[in-house]
Amino acid sequence: MRKYFLVIISLVVLKLIVHWLGNGNYGFHRDELLHLSVSEHLASGYFEFPPFIAFVGKFAHELFGYNLFWIRMFSTLAGVLILVLTCLMTYKIGGKLKAVVLSGILVLAFLPFFRNHLLFQPVAFDQLFWTLSFFFTVLYLKEKKNLYLVLLGVSLGLGFLNKYIIFLLIVSLFMALVVTHREKILKNKWFYISGFIALVMVLPNLIWQYEHHFPVFLHFQKLKESQLDATTGLDFLKDQLASPFTFIVALFGLISIFFIDSIKKYKAIGITVVLVFLSMWLLKSKGYYFFSAYPVLFAFAGFAVETITQKRKYFYYIVASIVVLPSIYFVPKAIPILSIQDFIEYENIKPDINGRYQLTSDYADMFGWEEQVQLVDSIYKSFPEAKRKNVGIMAENYGEAGAITVLGKAYNLPQPVCAHGSFWTFGPGEPKEEYITIGLEPEIIDFVFKERELVKTFHHPYAIEEENEIPVYICSKPNINFKEIWPTLESKVFD
Repeated sequence: MRKYFLVIISLVVLKLIVHWLGNGNYGFHRDELLHLSVSEHLASGYFEFPPFIAFVGKFAHELFGYNLFWIRMFSTLAGVLILVLTCLMTYKIGGKLKAVVLSGILVLAFLPFFRNHLLFQPVAFDQLFWTLSFFFTVLYLKEKKNLYLVLLGVSLGLGFLNKYIIFLLIVSLFMALVVTHREKILKNKWFYISGFIALVMVLPNLIWQYEHHFPVFLHFQKLKESQLDATTGLDFLKDQLASPFTFIVALFGLISIFFIDSIKKYKAIGITVVLVFLSMWLLKSKGYYFFSAYPVLFAFAGFAVETITQKRKYFYYIVASIVVLPSIYFVPKAIPILSIQDFIEYENIKPDINGRYQLTSDYADMFGWEEQVQLVDSIYKSFPEAKRKNVGIMAENYGEAGAITVLGKAYNLPQPVCAHGSFWTFGPGEPKEEYITIGLEPEIIDFVFKERELVKTFHHPYAIEEENEIPVYICSKPNINFKEIWPTLESKVFD
């Protein structure tokens, strides 16, 4: 077992080195700012997501403040656990050293995981809970111990509290277990106890959803209108094929479950993956949702490749090389291990006529927030100190509000007022005589205030397009009573 341990540790070290180089670069992503902002208002649920990420954010903040590198390390540690669990799954299903090495290499070579395990988002933890759930499923199917059913229920419950998409896994796994183990499962009281434990865990969030008129459906509807309606099932497939070599090997792992005798007892897992894939494809889901199913496929792929290459060992090394070598060049696209200047040269990006560089959306969303906060702070500090208690800050979207909330701590800025997403639940605060607004357009401001003065139009060469050329105003003499109108905005929080 010692040689397996050394292999796994070596793979973990490689992953940590890459993240050590990239986690502290650029700046917070807008989504990270949202997740850290809600962690200051712990609740049983939020408009955009379940509460798990907020509690992790609170814990991370208590330990490290708002240090970019260490906040992101929590997602990285989730990625490390995924790597370890994948290797352990490979070992548990009967894989030997080469199988364990290859399954670990597949996790490292799957480029989207570097991005997923960089940002402080529910995505990394979603992938962790899927992998953990598959791990306990493997153990149950192998050893038939009811303890693993209970742990499976706990894992699925935690996963539901992190990201609702795991509901597809719950339904698919239930159907697969019933189809493949009908009598044993349906007559096993621990199967129902496991489900009951999961239900008790998620009940506070379900109650919160009920009390807030199920914003998860409103969020999904707005997501569908703004993004999913423009996508097709073909787009979902293209996202999987964006990493062609790892996809092919993962597909081989899926097929092997049904055809290699020694692992046919795990066909419930194969059926689950197929059902999840078909569900996501038909629902026109975002491609990265399915990435959570890859680690278990990598485990079976490692086992299958080791098994069929026993007499042709050179073929094993060919597969490993094809998986790893093409990925190395693209690592800077997945995680910011290069400075922004070096990345621009690496991608050969030229500025547009306004001097803005068109970065990928995730990278662009890491720039401009600090400068926005500095601009707002300079305006806020321009008011006499005695008057500042009557000056508020109003932001148009959760990115700007998150920046004021998180980065504004260093400048002692007041909490922003924002009606976007979960920020609506924090309320409008006490009314102020004047407000500094960022991102709000003139027609909105004129509805809310009698007077406005444009201070500056914000521009940043690397920031995402929607955060460029945004106006910053000083506004006064409100036309409306914020506390009276605030409840009427609940249905418009995602507009």
